[in-house]
Amino acid sequence: MEGSQIFFILLAVYLSGLIAIGWHFTKKQKSVTDFWLAGREVGPIAIGFSAAASWLTAGALLAVIAFFILLGMGSVWSFVAPNILALLIIALIVGRIKHLPAITQPELLEQRYSSAIRAPVALIITIVMILFAVADIKGFALVLEVLYGLNPIYAAGIVALAVSVYVTLGGLSAVVWTDVVQFVFLSVFTIVMAVLAVEAATSGAYGVADMPQITVSELFGDIPDVWWNPFSIGIPMVIIFIFAIIPGWMTEQDPWQRVWAAKDARSAKYGMVLGSLLIAVVFIGCAVIAIGLNAIYPDIAEAGFPAGMALAEPALLTFISTSFSPLVVALSAIGLAAAAMSCADTFAASGASCISRDIYQRFMKPDATMKEMLTINRISVLIIVAAATIASFYINSIMDAIHIATFIASASYFFPLMGGLYWKRATKEGALAGLVVGGLAQIGLIIVDLAKTAPMAPSYLETVHPILVNHGIIVGMLLSAVAFFGVSLITKPSDTVNLAPFFEGEAEKLALHDAQTVDESNPEYIQFLGRLKEKTIGERAHLHLNLESSATVNWNNFIDKLKSMYPAWVTPSGNDSVYRLTQADMLACVSITRGHDEKEVWFASEPRTEFIDRQRKELFIAFEEVENVLKSFGLIVCNPRED
Repeated sequence: MEGSQIFFILLAVYLSGLIAIGWHFTKKQKSVTDFWLAGREVGPIAIGFSAAASWLTAGALLAVIAFFILLGMGSVWSFVAPNILALLIIALIVGRIKHLPAITQPELLEQRYSSAIRAPVALIITIVMILFAVADIKGFALVLEVLYGLNPIYAAGIVALAVSVYVTLGGLSAVVWTDVVQFVFLSVFTIVMAVLAVEAATSGAYGVADMPQITVSELFGDIPDVWWNPFSIGIPMVIIFIFAIIPGWMTEQDPWQRVWAAKDARSAKYGMVLGSLLIAVVFIGCAVIAIGLNAIYPDIAEAGFPAGMALAEPALLTFISTSFSPLVVALSAIGLAAAAMSCADTFAASGASCISRDIYQRFMKPDATMKEMLTINRISVLIIVAAATIASFYINSIMDAIHIATFIASASYFFPLMGGLYWKRATKEGALAGLVVGGLAQIGLIIVDLAKTAPMAPSYLETVHPILVNHGIIVGMLLSAVAFFGVSLITKPSDTVNLAPFFEGEAEKLALHDAQTVDESNPEYIQFLGRLKEKTIGERAHLHLNLESSATVNWNNFIDKLKSMYPAWVTPSGNDSVYRLTQADMLACVSITRGHDEKEVWFASEPRTEFIDRQRKELFIAFEEVENVLKSFGLIVCNPRED
């Protein structure tokens, strides 16, 4: 049996397992929150493995090994260190992120500023996610080309088909749990390859000829001191890389979605820390592989950087294909396929949420039912995967695709997003100015740099001035910061309703704590409690109730009347999500959304467990208010529906 046949058989078995995971979770998708945030039930172990897997692409791993071969530890600042540090920084700000009542970052930014910023940010995030997915497809294409001589179309087809199937079936739940499986495959592959590369370098095993007989200690001891120095590229370059990459990665939507999906803040925090440690383990394995390959193929390092990249990137694949049996080669290809799909599924899910929720539902069909939204969600995943597949045939550099996506994110929405979380004085005008000025400047710098840089030559902008390294990202971010802070300071402060979800003191100004009481002996209240769905997940209880009206509800008219009759109801991010703002904790506030069809209204509340009794009463009051508004339209409220 040929090697490629063995690979495709193993791949079919592997993909069947991933699709089975997606199928398992498809029956649990009853709302957009279930689809995009896994029902907010994910624990720290799954968060950690998924966070690690979603940032380890096949192409990036090969590039990291190549950088280690050519530049040593000084190369960690271009990819390795930012991966680890970004997750650790997210762990530090989990408390600020976790309790925000949003599913996506564009929705969050609309809550903080205005609807004007939601669509542009959604578009930018979608483009960034597509570029990240391109890197996955390109990396896997390199794997199949070197190992089996297959056309890149095979890599695009495999990733597109597999990811689109299990993500559209199971949403973020499928992404998280397939990531766990994929990280196990990837980490085992990396560790085994590290051991085999060192063994080949020290003993000439696996058909590696003309290798001197040296010990492992001699292999590592003979490495020049400069190779081990993480600051060999110079402190200024280290600082530039930190400011160029980490802002974009710490504000990526996909890790934030995992924070929102975690069952509590502690799970999110520990999960991100675990993810950073798991990434570090894999990259240590990559460094060991590079040391072994450097001894096996000394001519690569002699070629220097950047000329040696053409030899260094496929070096591990060359070692595998020339040293091992078809079965081992096939298993190695599966490990790298896992790396490609574990990232592509994350980027597909994250980008698709922007299309479905932040563009379609927010601006095209705010009254879309949950049934319609689940369909649009799945179509959006297909759109992202298809766009990445097509783009993969036009983008040549794996790391450049990753860096370009990162730089656009850093220069466009880093300051509006983080400034909105921590700076009360930030305004919608300032956020738009920072977004537009930084984004357009960075895109312009990238275009100029790519157009004027000769093949295999240093970046054009870098030759103009060292500060313009990395496509001039420092300049792009500086312009964004000046526009954001400057315009914010000269424009009117944000309204209290926009500040309430982010600053507890502002929410207190709007909250109505006292107002109504509920007689616990009331038969209607007792009957209501019998139909209320409750479960405790971590530090919060999840309360749900679905009701059905006698006829179709005109959603927009209904929401307008509800806000008019009962001012406690607000729509900080459009009519698709409505909150009864009676307390500073926005997640605990009762919210309503369109139900499965046009007759249903779904109620939800996520109070801290110590306040569950109070929140049951809040839900009952909210139910009565909704009932009164529906009656004003001549609609009869049927009994609350059970799932």
